[in-house]
Amino acid sequence: MSEHAEHSPEHTEHPGYGTFIKIWVILVVLTGCLVGVSHLGQTAAVWGLLTLTPLKAGLVFYYFMHLKYEGPLFKVVVLVTLGTLLIFFALLFSDVAFR
Repeated sequence: MSEHAEHSPEHTEHPGYGTFIKIWVILVVLTGCLVGVSHLGQTAAVWGLLTLTPLKAGLVFYYFMHLKYEGPLFKVVVLVTLGTLLIFFALLFSDVAFR
């Protein structure tokens, strides 16, 4: 049965070490950008965090957690979960902002 799974049409080749090293270097560069932006002031740091951190998380999900090779249903479930989390964060911040 395991031989059949290896030759199924859904079986895709996972990337090699080179891809993971490239993504890791990109993550390190983005972390350096966040550190640099944090020295520009609090407002710039917050906007940097709000834009670059989701990008970094997306790269980690997509490559290191192998979301790139999952089916569309699983990707939708992950997106709905992250969307729900975003809604809860927005409600939390709106509650704190208007106290």
